[in-house]
Amino acid sequence: MDKASRVLAEGFPEGIPNTWSARAAHGNVPLSTLHHRARGRRSREAKAQSQQYLTPCEENAVVDFLLHMTSLGQPVRMKYVGS
Repeated sequence: MDKASRVLAEGFPEGIPNTWSARAAHGNVPLSTLHHRARGRRSREAKAQSQQYLTPCEENAVVDFLLHMTSLGQPVRMKYVGS
């Protein structure tokens, strides 16, 4: 979870007015970013992750397999690794 989403999810302490600018200043987040997260825009990281061919778990499995094959002395050629 990015910083702006955390600021939105957690409550704000007493004494701070319930405004976007006060929340942004309290959470040390740009006001525009906080407003975009509140309206549903995803972070760049979340957007990029949703456009990947493999999930992070699948990526780790491929890396583990390639490292295992290399440790056995049978490195896998790049032409056999799908892009």
